[in-house]
Amino acid sequence: MGFVAVAALCVVFADLSVTTSDPWTELQRMGLGVVTPDFGAVTGIAMVILQTIAFAISGVALGAIGGFLLSQVFHLGPVRWLCAAVRAIHELFWALIFLQMLGFSPLTGVLAIAIPYAGICAKVYAETLEEAELPALGALPHGTGIISAFFFARLPEVWVHIKNYTSYRFECGLRSSAVLGFVGLPTLGFYLETAFSEGNYSEAAALLIMFYILIATLRYWMRPKLIGLYIIAAPFLLGSGGAIEMTNIVRFLTVDIVPAPLRGGDLADVGMWSNLADWAGVLLLDQALPGMIATLLLTQIALVATGILALALFPLISKKFFGPVPRTIAHVFLVVLRSTPELILAYIFLQLWGPSMLPAIVALSLHNGAIIAHLMGRYSDEVKLRPDSPKGLNLYGFEVVPRIYGQFLAFLFYRWEVIMRETAILGILGIATLGFFIDSAMADIRLDRAIFLIGVMVIFNVAVDGLSRHIRRRLRLSNRAQQA
Repeated sequence: MGFVAVAALCVVFADLSVTTSDPWTELQRMGLGVVTPDFGAVTGIAMVILQTIAFAISGVALGAIGGFLLSQVFHLGPVRWLCAAVRAIHELFWALIFLQMLGFSPLTGVLAIAIPYAGICAKVYAETLEEAELPALGALPHGTGIISAFFFARLPEVWVHIKNYTSYRFECGLRSSAVLGFVGLPTLGFYLETAFSEGNYSEAAALLIMFYILIATLRYWMRPKLIGLYIIAAPFLLGSGGAIEMTNIVRFLTVDIVPAPLRGGDLADVGMWSNLADWAGVLLLDQALPGMIATLLLTQIALVATGILALALFPLISKKFFGPVPRTIAHVFLVVLRSTPELILAYIFLQLWGPSMLPAIVALSLHNGAIIAHLMGRYSDEVKLRPDSPKGLNLYGFEVVPRIYGQFLAFLFYRWEVIMRETAILGILGIATLGFFIDSAMADIRLDRAIFLIGVMVIFNVAVDGLSRHIRRRLRLSNRAQQA
């Protein structure tokens, strides 16, 4: 109830205004576009879809390999904090950073996905290994080496969990790959943004439908036997892009990200350090602090709204409440919501209501609520009921929800960190979160300011992650919720 009370207080201070002059007309145009998708306008999009897949495959493969290696030393403090830092930065911010060094090279998109995913996978793989029951270790002969014990006793026990999570991470990678188009990379998001900005809603609907089909058919074309072939072929589908200039990388690392007061100065000069303190103080007070407050307000409201929505939606796909036909319809509905990247949902609502917090809150709540509802629906199917269990609302309120509530909280608290990352990135759309100031600094080519604000964001997100982990431990909630 404390989180609900905090969210209610946040609503008082949040900007939930509708600034568009005639949102209903725009909604009608969007609705018309949904029911009249123009597939003829996207006939030449096949290569873009292949590139979207190729970015996801390359990025997730590198991230999974890096994460697996890091998971073996995740117990070391510096490694754990490094992983927390890199996963706290959203893929789009990584893309903006690498654009400054590598330009519109395919490597920009691949690294933008691979680096944060390595941090995420390292945490998940390490905690999966930590929680696993390993009876096979006791059967090993005395003197078995560490490497042999790992590959013959530890890894086989958790391989299914690691494989399933990596498959889920690839689905996330497809969404991440799509939204990379919002910063100009040649993926589906680039054409989606163009269609929406030009008001071509029929074309946008066709692109979204194709993306949903791509996600829905994932189990059919992403076969285990073909993964190796896909990984080999993916780099060839990415194209060459622009040439990578070493001078750009050197300038970025040695000049661009160095705070302006320190450039070309004498490190022994006290006045220079005073100027640096003033520079940092102005950024903290004028940009970082307002951005953090807005990010926190939006995150807390979206977190509670996500929970409420998940509790309302999960019965729709649960065998305890509905038959096959209603569950199938509900499944399709949830697949659409959880498959649509938050940035794209927010962009759609932005066209309706203008750049307030309202589009972001609705987008985050719908996307994350659908994810948790899907997981809770599956979890509720495993609940065994008494023969005399009640029906209807009593079944929901007194039997099912109390028995899955701990798992629901585990899912919700894990998504807290994720929602915080997503809230920050929505600033790219003009919503006044911390990401808005980072994107503005990038646009003004004040990269030192951008990196400073990204550092603030990392500290902020890591603190929330730590608090979430502390709450989960206090409530004895399973770390397996991380697979949300």
